[in-house]
Amino acid sequence: MDKSIFTQHISRQFNEELEDIVNRVMTMGGLVEQQLQDAVTALATGDNTVAEQVVTRDYQVNAMEVELDDECTHILARRQPTASDLRLVMAVIKTITDLERIGDEAERVGRMALHLLETDRASSPMTEISSLGEHVRIMLHNALDAFVRMDPEAAVKTAQMDINADSQYEVILRQLLKRMKQDPESIPRVMDIIWAVRSMERIGDRSRNICEYVIYFVKGKDVRHTSFQKMAEEATGDRR
Repeated sequence: MDKSIFTQHISRQFNEELEDIVNRVMTMGGLVEQQLQDAVTALATGDNTVAEQVVTRDYQVNAMEVELDDECTHILARRQPTASDLRLVMAVIKTITDLERIGDEAERVGRMALHLLETDRASSPMTEISSLGEHVRIMLHNALDAFVRMDPEAAVKTAQMDINADSQYEVILRQLLKRMKQDPESIPRVMDIIWAVRSMERIGDRSRNICEYVIYFVKGKDVRHTSFQKMAEEATGDRR
């Protein structure tokens, strides 16, 4: 972690509290990333044991969000932070919310994996689905790396990966819709695959959100709902 992102305070304990919540975000992020990787593996390979582990471990992600949110609330009440300190706490609160939702999406992929038959996998574009899953996993990993370093330029590059994630999702969706048209009896099971792929696409969106929070902390600019060009301009501008 780059400790230069923290304002130095008279209270050493305040510095330690801020460092602690960032470290705990990364721990939570690591767990969520593993959940995602396992869920994609289960979907592609039909490993029900792994799928069940993804489903049953989701409570750990939820518990970490509650604990971190509670700690952030106490920091806001006790320390009444301002300027960059306040932005950091707000960025943490928003990030853990997105991580919890990414965990939910991974859990949904795991549940869908449990519903599929081997014939469903054999007739579905699993290579492309696995590629999308790996792409959004890397995106999440890079977003967390940008977060721990509070690197706005890395955040912009990672956010731009969402363009490719959306493109992959659309290609897969067209293939699955074509299959349902050709074989109406497959519709219920193919819909499970579509929901799983949709969850992966949403994970890309939420990883982009984390990148936006990095820019918000470093530059004090809200870049939500803006173009990638505008995001890049704000990321390279002056702080304040």
